[in-house]
Amino acid sequence: MDNGASSYRRFRENGDESGLVEIIRDYKDGLMIYLTGIVGDVHTAEDLTEDTFVLLGTKKPKDKGKGSFKTWLYTIGRNIAIDHLRKRKRLKETPIELSPEQSDELEDITSAYIREQQKIIIHKALRSLKPEYYQILWLQYFEQLSMKDCARIMKKSVHAAEMLASRARKALKAKLEQEGIDNERL
Repeated sequence: MDNGASSYRRFRENGDESGLVEIIRDYKDGLMIYLTGIVGDVHTAEDLTEDTFVLLGTKKPKDKGKGSFKTWLYTIGRNIAIDHLRKRKRLKETPIELSPEQSDELEDITSAYIREQQKIIIHKALRSLKPEYYQILWLQYFEQLSMKDCARIMKKSVHAAEMLASRARKALKAKLEQEGIDNERL
């Protein structure tokens, strides 16, 4: 998923602004949550996240390629946040004291971000399954078809489709456990 490096390279070397747009789309929520943990304020973190992307867009710093693009980007964001804290006469650690509204807002953003990341992992795991497994799970869960309809589409008996779905769920569960997602519903 580290296409951020290639997107940034396209932007930096070729002036392709869609590369920067992709980076902002893919990394803004996670970066903002991370920066909220540093500065203790969602709104300030939003501003610092924006400042991070403005710096990328204007100064176009060079990614030395020593780590992943995400690590490099988060390091830039962290440095901007620390500079912000220094300007406010605070050093290193800032206790997080959020108002109830900010706490709820951060929780909503964090939950949405985690759900989105889990969806990405689930779709990758699903695509890595055998084609028949992918098909039966897609029809059953994403298209919300009955097992009878799934069997009809796949030209199988209902019993064969049920067995296939059971094996597919087990295979998907094993893949997700490898990725660190424990989903009891599968």
